[in-house]
Amino acid sequence: MAIPGLIGKKLGMVQVIGEDGAVVGCTVLEVGPCPVTQIMTESRDGYSGVQLGYGERPAWRINKAELGHTGANGPLKHLSVFRAESDELSDIEVGTVVNATEVFTAGDRVDIQGLSKGKGFAGVVKRHGFRGGPRTHGQSDRHRAPGSVGAGTTPGRVLKGTRMAGRMGGKTTTSMNLQVVDINADRHLVYVKGSVPGATNGLVRIRQTKRRGGKR
Repeated sequence: MAIPGLIGKKLGMVQVIGEDGAVVGCTVLEVGPCPVTQIMTESRDGYSGVQLGYGERPAWRINKAELGHTGANGPLKHLSVFRAESDELSDIEVGTVVNATEVFTAGDRVDIQGLSKGKGFAGVVKRHGFRGGPRTHGQSDRHRAPGSVGAGTTPGRVLKGTRMAGRMGGKTTTSMNLQVVDINADRHLVYVKGSVPGATNGLVRIRQTKRRGGKR
């Protein structure tokens, strides 16, 4: 199928033992099933793509306009658009339900996007990996301080973008070029090598990778 990606959620991490006996740390994702709710075209939307839905939403939390958009697929909790070439979407219709095995196979390379865990307010050592100040020579309160943040006369101010303490995490993050280790078609599970951004049960977008070359 020409759809480049699907929507799912992160379930957690497990160890998978390969045929050669090697133990691989994998993230388990529940991917799909995702019904097609809309097909974007160049003439109407300015680009070609497909909108997919995922998850059930309580009926009392959806209005008539939203229910009319999702149609026979029922009240969906999440909607997301994946861009694709118009000729690749010629055989796809609204209402088609797409499963993980129709888009991905074991050995594929994928990019996974999710919302990273929020860490709250963090200092520069935790947030940016700063070394911190000296632990001796009378420095009693500079162990985790950033040090100098700017020059004196020129430019005489702190430059925009200077790395400082602040809110850490809670941002859209993408892990690229991860390997699909296995797929459980009956339970809609995809096992991906390595870690994936986000907390357990967090929403993720998984699509064929845009990065070529190097392996992880």
